[in-house]
Amino acid sequence: MTAVDMEVTRSAVLDDAHVGDIRGALGTISLDDTAARTTLSAKLKTLLAIVGPGLIVMVGDNDAGAFSTYGQAGQDYGTRLLWTLVLLIPVLYVNQEMVLRLGAVTGVGHARLILARFGKFWGAFSVIDLFILNALTIMTEFIGITLAAGYLGVPKVVAVAGAAVIIVASAFTGSFRRFERIAMTFCVGSLLLIPLYFMSHPTLASMGRGFALPELPGGGGQMATVMLLVIGIVGTTVAPWQLFFQQSYVIDKRITPRFMKYEKADLWIGIAIVVVGAAALMGVTAAAFSGTHGAGNFTDAGGLATGIAAYAGHFAGVVFAIALLDAAVIGAFAVSLSSAYAIGDVLGMKHSLHRGFGQAKGFYAVYGALVGGAATIVLIPGSPLGLITEGVQVLAGVLLPSATLFLLLLCNDKDVLGPWVNRRITNVFTSGVIAVLITLSVVLTASVVFPGITAGQIVAICATCAAVSILGGLVMLVRRRRIRVAVTEAMNEDAVSVADRYNWRMPPLSELTAPVISRGRQLGLTALWAYLLIALAMVIVKVVLIALH
Repeated sequence: MTAVDMEVTRSAVLDDAHVGDIRGALGTISLDDTAARTTLSAKLKTLLAIVGPGLIVMVGDNDAGAFSTYGQAGQDYGTRLLWTLVLLIPVLYVNQEMVLRLGAVTGVGHARLILARFGKFWGAFSVIDLFILNALTIMTEFIGITLAAGYLGVPKVVAVAGAAVIIVASAFTGSFRRFERIAMTFCVGSLLLIPLYFMSHPTLASMGRGFALPELPGGGGQMATVMLLVIGIVGTTVAPWQLFFQQSYVIDKRITPRFMKYEKADLWIGIAIVVVGAAALMGVTAAAFSGTHGAGNFTDAGGLATGIAAYAGHFAGVVFAIALLDAAVIGAFAVSLSSAYAIGDVLGMKHSLHRGFGQAKGFYAVYGALVGGAATIVLIPGSPLGLITEGVQVLAGVLLPSATLFLLLLCNDKDVLGPWVNRRITNVFTSGVIAVLITLSVVLTASVVFPGITAGQIVAICATCAAVSILGGLVMLVRRRRIRVAVTEAMNEDAVSVADRYNWRMPPLSELTAPVISRGRQLGLTALWAYLLIALAMVIVKVVLIALH
């Protein structure tokens, strides 16, 4: 029996291509390489081989939609919303650290775990809503491509078709390493925002104030508008597809728990790049539009390129347009893959970039169909591109709280993660994040359905959600105090050594004990279902009414 056969036998991996040597863009680690990394050189080589999942998911987050959102923040409000990026750093890390842990320990994708632990309804819901949201998101990537191409003077059809070919061909190579090298080349392209920042030379004082002094600019009369933009920044920075993509990509790269600390370092590298890029974009657009008629009158990313060129020169506008193209392509890579991985996971299809098209036809068909379909719709004259862009933001805001909730529940499932379950501080922080996300989701949904919502009504919604969250937190605190002794005893009995912890993998799904659904959890899931049903119904009705008019 080979090392690969032994690994597949004792773990829950669903595709045997997910076990073997790690063949990253920048290095290789053999499956049977268990040597300790004691020297700086050995640690660096290991990091280079591991780096990729965290970097790609974070840079993919700075996609075409993010360019518009961050650009609007800079154009309309200068550097005064930079502080939101600082607050999002721990949210990004905690969310993505949990999914990379799930991927490395379980070897099973996010959608399949939800199906196995929460039933067919939630499993189907997670895949269907992800597919719809991702399809719309990929359309926004191609919208960004058309805007960039328009500025550069490239015909729309040529730009969209060319980008679609690159996106599809890069994944259809049958080589994980080849795909990752292409993706990481585009990640390097995201650094174009740094020289663009220096071309525009925003003042360090304004950047410093924006980071250090939280404020909601515009006064009480514009609070609703600013709040919606803040929600947009949250939605574009923390998106549901990231959870599904990173977990599956970690699995496909064959990363196991013993390389967890290197993958966390990879994640931090990605977070640093995404925050620096977002801040640079806000700074560039703040400097470009300050004191002009364009300030406070955001249109789209094409308008940003024109304004930047007027301020810092034509070359700066070209650099921005190329950076936008690059962002749209890497975003399409990641979003399309997250859907293909999830559907392959749930339907039991072969789903690995290590396989060629002939070995994983369904996986590549989903990927290609998403890219080709989105490109086609964007090229159809009269397509409601503005409606699509707005729909993506709203759906992401509605669905993100539920995605984060399931992530938290899975990371507290001892059958799934064993000694890798969440610590108490992670649970407390994530519960707070979920409460905030639900609040922002309610505000966003209300603002779309009722465009005339006032600042006072938004404050009332936030206050109500805060009161409900505090009440729920107190109930959970009392409940946990009652079972703390039993949990502590169980943890002592199940204590494992560091070595055993790094070797622990989730058993096959068929061997897991059925999860116990407590009354409180059942009530919570029912409430979540009711909220999603009402919110989605209201949004769909609103979208249809807009389309008819």
